[in-house]
Amino acid sequence: MTNSAVRQDVTACILCSRNCGLSVEIENNQFKKIKGDEQHHFSQGYICQKAARLQHYQQHADRLTSPLKRQADGSFTEVTWEQAIQEIADQLVHIRNTYGGTAFTSVGGGGQGNHLGAAYGRQLLYAMKSFYAYNSLAQEKTGDFWVNGRLFGSQACHTTEDVEYADYVLFIGTNPFQAHGIPNARDTLKHIKKDPNRTMVVFDPRVTETAKQADIHVQLKPGTDSYLMSAMIAIMLREELYDQAFIQQHTHGFEEVKKAFLAVPVEQYIQKADVSVELIYQIVRDFAKAKSGCVRIDLGIQHTLNTTLNGYLEKLLYLLTGNFGKQGTNNLHTMFVPILTNTDERNPKYRRTVYHKMFPISGFFPPNILPDEILKAGDQRVRAVFVDSCNPLLTYADTAAYEQAFQSLDLLVVVDVAMTETARLAHYILPAHSQFEKWEFTGFNLEFPKNGFHLRHPLFKPQGNTLPEAEIYTRLLEAMKVIPKQFPILSKIAEKDSDKTAFLAYFTVLAASFAKNKKQIPFAASIVYRTLGKTLPDDAASTALLLPLCMQYAAQHYKAVKQAGYLGNRLNLGVKLFQAILKQRSGIVLSQHEYDDVWSLIAYKDKKIRLAIPEMLIELAQLKQQAAKLSDSFPFILLAGERRSYNANQIYRDPAWRKVDAEGRLRMNPHDAADFGVETGHTLQCVSEHGNIQVVVELDEGMRQGVVSLPHGYGIRYRDGEPIGPQLNRLTSTEHCDPLSKTPYHKYVPVRLERVDA
Repeated sequence: MTNSAVRQDVTACILCSRNCGLSVEIENNQFKKIKGDEQHHFSQGYICQKAARLQHYQQHADRLTSPLKRQADGSFTEVTWEQAIQEIADQLVHIRNTYGGTAFTSVGGGGQGNHLGAAYGRQLLYAMKSFYAYNSLAQEKTGDFWVNGRLFGSQACHTTEDVEYADYVLFIGTNPFQAHGIPNARDTLKHIKKDPNRTMVVFDPRVTETAKQADIHVQLKPGTDSYLMSAMIAIMLREELYDQAFIQQHTHGFEEVKKAFLAVPVEQYIQKADVSVELIYQIVRDFAKAKSGCVRIDLGIQHTLNTTLNGYLEKLLYLLTGNFGKQGTNNLHTMFVPILTNTDERNPKYRRTVYHKMFPISGFFPPNILPDEILKAGDQRVRAVFVDSCNPLLTYADTAAYEQAFQSLDLLVVVDVAMTETARLAHYILPAHSQFEKWEFTGFNLEFPKNGFHLRHPLFKPQGNTLPEAEIYTRLLEAMKVIPKQFPILSKIAEKDSDKTAFLAYFTVLAASFAKNKKQIPFAASIVYRTLGKTLPDDAASTALLLPLCMQYAAQHYKAVKQAGYLGNRLNLGVKLFQAILKQRSGIVLSQHEYDDVWSLIAYKDKKIRLAIPEMLIELAQLKQQAAKLSDSFPFILLAGERRSYNANQIYRDPAWRKVDAEGRLRMNPHDAADFGVETGHTLQCVSEHGNIQVVVELDEGMRQGVVSLPHGYGIRYRDGEPIGPQLNRLTSTEHCDPLSKTPYHKYVPVRLERVDA
């Protein structure tokens, strides 16, 4: 990897959940050219403009190259790994033994495309006897996961959609042209647009790039999604447009749902959304009649009023019409990497937080409550935080609250590749390899019926004195004396067993070891890393934990793995799968299911969907009393976090990567701008009840009047300079959120605009 000659290789993009395959040219340990990898099983050569600039992630002035310790004056000094690990371990043990597990939490872990390290970082929670894990999934998706738990029997049941095969697609609160989220988004949208037998409907307050390609754009008022979707379901039920046979065969609770929605005042609710009543009737009738209808949603309805109810309503749209469990509809899928768990709050064993009494959803806690759990929980407050591949000071609601909370901690450790805004507050900064300097994968393998997985090998020699997360966390566990530094018997067996087909001897000894010492089971990842990992080729030790996952997946989905083309029996099929993952540089197809297999993925024993969710039906009834009126003090609605051509997750720190929109401009309707006497390029003050920032204006006729938008991914202090672009979360509040999931209302932030010269 040190050769300066130009060489070809393959990897994957790390900027969104699609993780498209990339074909790259490398010279002098850097990207020279990036294009799509035609050999990748899923993206097949597709690429967007953001991935082509990944060199700005790999090489920039904020890269960390050695462990840092904060000094009394706020500056940082370089320390050795040995000193940093031991000092952190000693403080962690002291905090755990003095204050208990509630004193520690992890934040982040598994940043976009950076999921291998998360499996090792999770072990630190067990070592600290903690159950607090906060991350971006809980900032965005847990309302959806909670609904899945009630509908399908487990919060680990996750839905996907067959957009590319659908005859009639509803895009609700999503702009896949920019946000992707569907296979080869821009090509897929183009194919739907060109096909006269297919229909695309977009529900969005803004004329997005996707809306411009749609057959129908429903430009509803922000925050009215629940009214509009409940009206659509009521039309379905009133006109008997539902699939009676499907409902009878596959569901429970229909009559209860029908009774609740027949009470919905259809025309009144559609008028609340400020769209055409006749148009909505037409859409419902055509969607119900479609051979294959599909619904795709995203943060537009997950970050706005009635977040969790929205997740329930969008699922009823396709479930009541029978658009589930067949090609071109919505489906469940297998999950190779167990990102989600089932933590139903009705189970008393799942403990709640101290101050908010908040329960975990799919194993995670919402970032909106963390500042309070640090500042307001008294003697049981959070005192130590590990932040991994995450920048909560900029990406979570209420930057000021996070600054105050993190500055009050006894211990803040940041594991990252860059000097982020959060890292600047840390007591210790532990520098990790970049995602292209280590073995890595992405756990977003969310496809059905064909599912895949891509293990990325290292492309570059690591910069400076950095380590992969597997090594960082394993050293910490050893320093905390949670696990020993050596496992002589296991290591010996692993070396002898490495050439065998099934690793039977190794896993037999490992199981016996765990049976004798159950306290070591939570640290299996590091134990396998230290023993079996050493026997893997190409320094792939950190990937060893994938072997037991392969064995589990092959046992659970034996027929589907065989149908994907793997030769083996029930004893060794998982090993064959693991070997293929290690070998195939452009990723593999894990499994090939049949559409009927969807029903086996439902967690309820009778494999039937529970349509009636009592909490959601109560929320539905309460919509009639809900008042979403704007005040004179804050007459505009800000859509915070818009996806654009040149914003991405915050792994891009150098602003030079942007070809356009360097300021992250505030988009507003020309009529609104005229009221302020401003044009594109002028400056306004954007003020919320919580804070204020200066913004640069851009006129956009696609914005509704009274609605403005700002992009995410800005506000970074590159090279310790001034923030570049809007720091959105100076405007947002941790309290402005869904009452059940605590998901923030980023797409419904009341603001006012002021002239800077006023």
